[in-house]
Amino acid sequence: MIEDDFYATLKLKTGEEIFAKVAATDEEDRMMLLVTNPIVVEEIKFRGQSAGYKMEPWLKTTTDDMFILNMDDILTMTESSDFEMISMYQKYVRKAQSRDDDTNNHQVLDRDTGLLSNVHDAKELLEKLYKLKPPYQP
Repeated sequence: MIEDDFYATLKLKTGEEIFAKVAATDEEDRMMLLVTNPIVVEEIKFRGQSAGYKMEPWLKTTTDDMFILNMDDILTMTESSDFEMISMYQKYVRKAQSRDDDTNNHQVLDRDTGLLSNVHDAKELLEKLYKLKPPYQP
């Protein structure tokens, strides 16, 4: 019998900490967890006091999105009700799935992923911004 899905942070006995959508199930008198799209979250600190988060897949060499974990391999687990964390996770999963659905595996760069301009336009903008003259050319 599979219980309802919930979001949780799991600390594995290996020391890994993952965040995922989780469902508990009984298999042959053992409690197992079905873990969907597990990710590893790393806090990135910037200058000053602002911080951000870097999300990566838990297992990087597979395209599977569901894994079965034995409860014996889990040190601790806590259900998450952190709306911000759940929203970031859902956005990450949607983007990862849309990349997987892309037939040519070519990610389109836009303002959200970092593309602001081409090299020529960026050079002109920086020259205007810093009032630099182009180098002397004889």
